[in-house]
Amino acid sequence: MREQGARLSWQLVEVTGPSMAPTLLNGDWLLVQKISSGAELVREGDVVVMRHPLQQDLLIVKRAVERREGGWWVRGDNTFVENDSREFGVVPDDLVTARARGRFRPPRELQRSFAGVASWAASCVRPLRPDRSLSRRLRAR
Repeated sequence: MREQGARLSWQLVEVTGPSMAPTLLNGDWLLVQKISSGAELVREGDVVVMRHPLQQDLLIVKRAVERREGGWWVRGDNTFVENDSREFGVVPDDLVTARARGRFRPPRELQRSFAGVASWAASCVRPLRPDRSLSRRLRAR
């Protein structure tokens, strides 16, 4: 959240569910930057944390696909899960609470070899940038 003096607030959040696969998997952790206004730091293609428009005590992770009148059109990267703007429409700016900056993927199982550890280490931490995602090609209908 932006405060006086331009201090930024950071937080770790855990991903649950399949809606952002393959970009984010169940059990991944996100480093998020809290924001005070959905339009403040969000750009098309960003992964954002927001309050569900129909159940505001629930936080969800989606991709901000397109800026529209009244807020953001958001989609999950998993095309088979429709719990996104196709279901609930445009998300108002004030429901967008954070922008994801990086992803940490914990090991799924105990790594017993150096090659297994090296493979996991090479892919466990990634920045989340809109220009690096295959999902950037998603467009709102």
